[in-house]
Formats: sequence, C-alpha cells, structure tokens
Amino acid sequence: MRLDKYLKVSRLIKRRTVANEACDAGRVMINGKPAKAGTEVKVGDEITINFGNKDVKVEVLLVTETVKKEEAKEMFRYL
Repeated sequence: MRLDKYLKVSRLIKRRTVANEACDAGRVMINGKPAKAGTEVKVGDEITINFGNKDVKVEVLLVTETVKKEEAKEMFRYL
C-alpha cells in the first residue's frame, strides 16, 4: 500500500492530500530514510512523522485497504 494512503487509512494523518504534502516536505521517514508518498508500506516498517515540534514513531502491524474507525488503532503501535 502507498505511504500516503496508509497514513490516511490508519488515521495518523486525517487527509491523503495532507499526508502527500508531508511526504513531499520530507517530514515522513520509513526505517530512518526520507520517504515519498508512493513508497510501499509493509508490516514491520517503522514510520516517523515530524509534526512541527514533536516526532511520532509507529511500527506497522497491519496493512489493509479499508478499516473501521475503531479498528484503525490496530494498524500500528507507538514506539
């Protein structure tokens, strides 16, 4: 699954366009390397998102196209 879509489906970022812009600005990294919006996300990847003054690190646990709001938290684990 594309990184921008994963960020939206997992609800780490609310909109796909915002996720796309964050990737283009270099604020999203996968396994320590800057990632583009089209980068493939796999189970076990470590995603770091820079939100201004704080970083959010998560580990990908599940990759699925659609998920209910309540189940979105099961797609990742905070590190």
